[in-house]
Amino acid sequence: MNHLAHTFLAPDSPEARVGSILGDFSRGVDWSALPPPVLEGVRHHLAVDVFTDKHPEVLASKQLFSKERRRFAGVALDILYDHFLLRHWCRFADCESGEFVQTVYQELQRHEQVMPPAMVKVTRRMVEHDWFGAYQDLGNIGFALDRVAGRIRFPNQFTGIIDEIRDNEPELEANFLTFFPELQTFARQFPNV
Repeated sequence: MNHLAHTFLAPDSPEARVGSILGDFSRGVDWSALPPPVLEGVRHHLAVDVFTDKHPEVLASKQLFSKERRRFAGVALDILYDHFLLRHWCRFADCESGEFVQTVYQELQRHEQVMPPAMVKVTRRMVEHDWFGAYQDLGNIGFALDRVAGRIRFPNQFTGIIDEIRDNEPELEANFLTFFPELQTFARQFPNV
């Protein structure tokens, strides 16, 4: 899952939503120094990732990618799933996506003191450039994935993976729509799962 989905699935508190993104930046962070609700968000993030990585629909979606790009399919799906979540927001949420996104952006700005420097840098860019809003457009997903490809430190064929996403979009979307409600149920039951 990517940042929007993690915040959407997180326990319902600003601190837990911040922690749900901190899960991607927790290397080197002193977990014992985190406020309990932030730590709950980090743990929730990790549990969601484990559930996602083992889910049959996610595994089936990864197989839709070419051998040359399958190594990066998980990264592509993480970002694509934010797009599908926005596309089908009304199936999963009682509030408007724009209202939720603005709330999360405000929470991130108010809780920078618990973030490591790398996360502060990323979340400031996220807010400034409205990454979540941009994810509504599939073309922007391709742009985001190509930016990720540019940061990989070894030769790869990840650039252009949006072409394979477009070729397989109906099946990828159907798999998401089967998988995500199950993930929502799992996320609601955390930490009792």
